[in-house]
Amino acid sequence: MENAFNITLQNRKTLHKFLKGTPKELLLQIPDGYRNNIWWNIAHVVVTQQLLVYKLSGQPMRLDDALVEKFKKGTVPDGMATDKELQLVEDLLLPTVTWMQEDYEKGIFKGYNEYTTSANVTLSNVEDAIMFNVYHEGLHLGAILSLLKVVSKK
Repeated sequence: MENAFNITLQNRKTLHKFLKGTPKELLLQIPDGYRNNIWWNIAHVVVTQQLLVYKLSGQPMRLDDALVEKFKKGTVPDGMATDKELQLVEDLLLPTVTWMQEDYEKGIFKGYNEYTTSANVTLSNVEDAIMFNVYHEGLHLGAILSLLKVVSKK
């Protein structure tokens, strides 16, 4: 599992650079033909990791419910974000990976509510969730890279 945690952390460092280095108006822009924006993708991976690993393991998430409701699967961005929201997600990007690894090593993830993802992958335990999360974050990194190309051309 060590490698899964490391890959996730490296991905989050990349997301952090995009969040800090991209002007807010470009983070929030939803280009024609897209359903979301860079900001939504970054916040969504933070929320999804908590849902897949913590909530489905019966553990309390380390996020507030309002953030989860705004960025969980099936949501769409409204093209707005407060500086407070941007800062909150920035502050959660790296620690949520560290906490996940620490909590995994402490053995707090005892049970798991089996879940079949929209990619038709069934997660039966926390290890499955952590591995699937790597894949999920990679998908969203790809979406972000695509969005960056489109919004940077304008």
